[in-house]
Amino acid sequence: MMKWTVLSDNRSTNSRLSTEHGLSILLVTERHKILLDTGASDLFIRNAELLGIDLSDVDYVFISHGHSDHAGGLRYFLERNRQARTEFKVIVSPDATSGHFFSKRGNLHSITTEWPTIDEDRLVLIDQTCEVADGIHVIAHMPQIHPMPKGNQHLYVQDSDGNYIHDDFRHELVLYVDGLLFTGCAHSGLENILSACPWPVNTVVGGFHLLDGQETDEEINALAHRLKEKYPETHFYTSHCTGDHVFEVMKDVMGEQLTEL
Repeated sequence: MMKWTVLSDNRSTNSRLSTEHGLSILLVTERHKILLDTGASDLFIRNAELLGIDLSDVDYVFISHGHSDHAGGLRYFLERNRQARTEFKVIVSPDATSGHFFSKRGNLHSITTEWPTIDEDRLVLIDQTCEVADGIHVIAHMPQIHPMPKGNQHLYVQDSDGNYIHDDFRHELVLYVDGLLFTGCAHSGLENILSACPWPVNTVVGGFHLLDGQETDEEINALAHRLKEKYPETHFYTSHCTGDHVFEVMKDVMGEQLTEL
């Protein structure tokens, strides 16, 4: 048994739910209840309440990377769950919690998460691919052997001297459980992420970081053909940080293999 529910995203097919630039998904398996990212605010909590979903018994919170649109809601979750049972864990890269992240799309602005204080016994810092619990695998440091999303050119980290350098996304993690691969934002690129996963992938869920106006239609079309050819049995679900036009171009190629979250 596996069920996942989108709690916050850029778009929603449910008119009752509010949207934001962020992503949060609740994944429930036979063994675990995992919160995949926390969006930019407490919106995912409010939407969960509207859906009648109880988040107080979540086993793991997985934070895919350090940007505030994926980890900004964590402090609200911790405030709500201070008395949660001690097994509750937060999985994150140490490079995410220590980094200072910026975007130069438009004016230079910070996209660094305001990290809450997390009890040491709740924190699971991941700097290499591993199994963090029975059936929950986390993949770190995806090799960059395929093209990276061109939207990354606007994203920076600040070094110890205060210089802005291009983000290499060493702070990005992806999660694999029971055939499902959660990409977060896929800053490392879908092909790189899939190549780094040594287990069979039935379902890909998350952002693609393919923004409208970055890759050409020819590049997006070619990517869709490669995914369809190499992963013919895999179903892809996306919305967050995937442009409307990009989705249409990929959908024309991938058909029923590609669905909006």
